[in-house]
Amino acid sequence: MAKRLQVILKDPEYREIQRMARSRHLSIAEWVRQALDLARRREPLGDVGKKLAVIRTAARHDYPSGDIDRMLAEIESGYGVGTRP
Repeated sequence: MAKRLQVILKDPEYREIQRMARSRHLSIAEWVRQALDLARRREPLGDVGKKLAVIRTAARHDYPSGDIDRMLAEIESGYGVGTRP
């Protein structure tokens, strides 16, 4: 279900948004939807304290890893595999 959102803007703010929307060949409504979507994706989801606790717990463990030079060499050797000239 779609909902309608009304936002009151001062004339200069409206004209600026209108100009930005036109420059991208978008309606003002579509420009606003995209701006809100971008702002929503930038907001952290969930409890920041819980995320930090999980990271701190993981950092206390000693995970196995390979030698960095060998790993980089293996990565480099894989480039171009399966491609045709």
